[in-house]
Amino acid sequence: MTANFNSADVPVVEASEFDAVIQMLIEDGQGLALLRGLKEEEIRQIEDALWTDFEGRDEARLAVALRFRALLTVFACRRLKALFLDRGFRLLAAAVREAARRPLNIRFGFNAQQLLLALDSSTAVSPSEIRQVPALPIAA
Repeated sequence: MTANFNSADVPVVEASEFDAVIQMLIEDGQGLALLRGLKEEEIRQIEDALWTDFEGRDEARLAVALRFRALLTVFACRRLKALFLDRGFRLLAAAVREAARRPLNIRFGFNAQQLLLALDSSTAVSPSEIRQVPALPIAA
């Protein structure tokens, strides 16, 4: 049985399905894979683990693998790396949510600017989170 798969419009996946790949990376000690990138061999190892350990439809499995490759590609951009360094690991959860639901075309990948703006706004520190440092008295 063959499944129809349109590479011009990769199906949306659940964030929990896409998070499985990120958890695999963290368990393998590669939590910074988005920052430093992965070699083709490392990507294939993750994909092999995805095909054996993922409990879901084959179409979802393929969509997760393609979305993961596209996310790695877009994180090669300097501005996304800088945002990751600035925001830390809280950016991972936002990246998982965005990569799972954003439109994806295999030929063009994710729109890096739109992804950057979405991640920036969803991980920005709100004014209520900024605490005021009390003024220290100065001895004179």
